[in-house]
Order: sequence, then structure tokens, then C-alpha cells
Amino acid sequence: MAYKTSSITSFVVTLVLLGTICDAQLSSTFYDSTCPNALSTIRTVIRSAVSKERRMAASLIRLHFHDCFVQGCDASILLDDSSSIESEKSALQNANSVRGYNIIDQAKAEVEKVCPGVVSCADIVAVAARDASFAVGGPSWSVKLGRRDSTTASKSSATSDLPLFTDDLDILISKFSNKGLTARDMVTLSGAHTIGQAQCFTFRGRIYNNASDIDAGFASTRQRGCPSLSNNVNDQKLAALDLVTPNSFDNNYFKNLIQKKGLLQSDQVLFSGGSTDSIVSEYSKNPTTFKSDFAAAMMKMGDVEPLTGSAGMIRKICSSFN
Repeated sequence: MAYKTSSITSFVVTLVLLGTICDAQLSSTFYDSTCPNALSTIRTVIRSAVSKERRMAASLIRLHFHDCFVQGCDASILLDDSSSIESEKSALQNANSVRGYNIIDQAKAEVEKVCPGVVSCADIVAVAARDASFAVGGPSWSVKLGRRDSTTASKSSATSDLPLFTDDLDILISKFSNKGLTARDMVTLSGAHTIGQAQCFTFRGRIYNNASDIDAGFASTRQRGCPSLSNNVNDQKLAALDLVTPNSFDNNYFKNLIQKKGLLQSDQVLFSGGSTDSIVSEYSKNPTTFKSDFAAAMMKMGDVEPLTGSAGMIRKICSSFN
């Protein structure tokens, strides 16, 4: 009898644990009852921002990526320096280059008017990336929701975990693998470089080194906008990552790589005689496949180590704790 009681108790505990696990999963309908206008409110802000500056679409997609790669998709990247926080914003891969913080703040402020204390900054970042993609002709996808905001940040993790513009293929594959993303996911997500711009200091070495993996005419064109002399002014000069259609989400990025016209070294290594060449070739010929895979990869990335349930908090202001 004691055995039966023990078995029943264990069974009940298992059911409770399973229920807790299920409750903690992300869901596209998470705010349907608690804040039904959340998504439309965010969408209005993002559409307005991208209509004013097309480049903002790339910035918002990148912001989501740089958030998820450090501690998971928890809005840790939004936290400013404080007595207990060393902001991720100052990490090499983020400093003076990651943008869109103000747009997320605007979206958060508007959502707080509709339903205060309900929608996390982490979810707003995820939704903003989807809406930004769609606003420039990219794919849309169903964003799973229910993330909570972190109470910590990690500049050291940002420095070690985020890709660098000088990374070779093996390092890139490893960094994505560490987040549960495949080499194909890595190539797919790199396709976001079909929009956006890069600062001169990130590609100066590539366009002036006369290497065999860069088209000479392309290098010459880029040199006109990126002087060889390094200084604060020159280093921050911008160039479109996709010279052909810099403001449209398409597959020209992959066509550029095949022509040795990748702006960053970390772009060109995707097509340099290595294991990802075939994926680049596929996407260069099949824009529909690329967009479909990009949507799936963004959903997968949005699942990286989210805080759910009672973990973390719902920040009232995205840059600081409540």
C-alpha cells in the first residue's frame, strides 16, 4: 500500500513538473488575453521608424541577434551601465555600431500606455526584428512570446560569444553551434547583411590587402569611401553591405559572395572553398528558399535560452531595472 501511495505521489509530482515546464514555453498567443493590442502597437512604431530610415530595419534585426547571443534572448543588451551592471553596449562588437535602442524604448513606452507591466523588453526586441524584416521586403514569421527580461548583463560574454568581422569560417560555425544553431542557420542569418551598412574600420584591411578573395574593382570602389588612413572620422565612414540593392531584403548578398564582393571578411569566408559554399550557391539561385529559411532561423534563434515563468522581470524601462 505504501508502494502504491509513493507511486501515486511521484506520478502527481511528475504531472505538476510537466505542467510547469509546459507553462514556461514560449507561445505566439502569449499576450492574447493580457495585452491583445501589443503586437499592433509595436508594429506601428517599427513601421514608422523604418519609413524614416530604411537602415533601421537592419539595425533592429541585428539588435535581436546581439541580444540572443549573450545570455539568451533576455534584453540584457538594453541595460545601461550601473553600480551592478557592466553594459554589453560597450563590448567591441556592440560599441558605436549596434543601433535601435531608442526605437525599442519608443515601442516599450507605447505598449506601457496600453497595458503597463505586461510585455517584456525581450519580446519587443524579437517582434521588432520580425516587423523590420517585413517592412523592407523580407519575410515575416510567427514570433513566439513570453520571454522575461534579465536582471544581469555580461560584457565579457558579449566580447567572447558574438561573432567578429575578422572571424574565419570554423570560428563562426563554432560560435553559432554554441547557441544551438547549425552552419546552415549561420549562413542563413548572415544573409541579413543584404541590408544595412558597416563602418570603414571593419573592412579597411580587406579592401587594401590585394587578397585573392576580393574582386579588384569592388575593392577599388570601396576604397573611394574608406580612406586608408585610420582616424576617428575615417573609421566611422559607412558603406552598404550589399552594393547592389542595399535597402531591399533579397538574395543579392549571396550573389555578391560568389563574385568575391563580400564587404566583411566574415562575409566572404562563407564562400571561400569551404563547407558552406554549397549553401551560398543555393541561396544565390533560390531567393524563396533563402527567405523561408531565414524566417525559420530567426524563430530558432528567438528560442535561445529565454527567461520564462517567474525568472527575471518585466522591466518598465528597458535600459534599467524596476
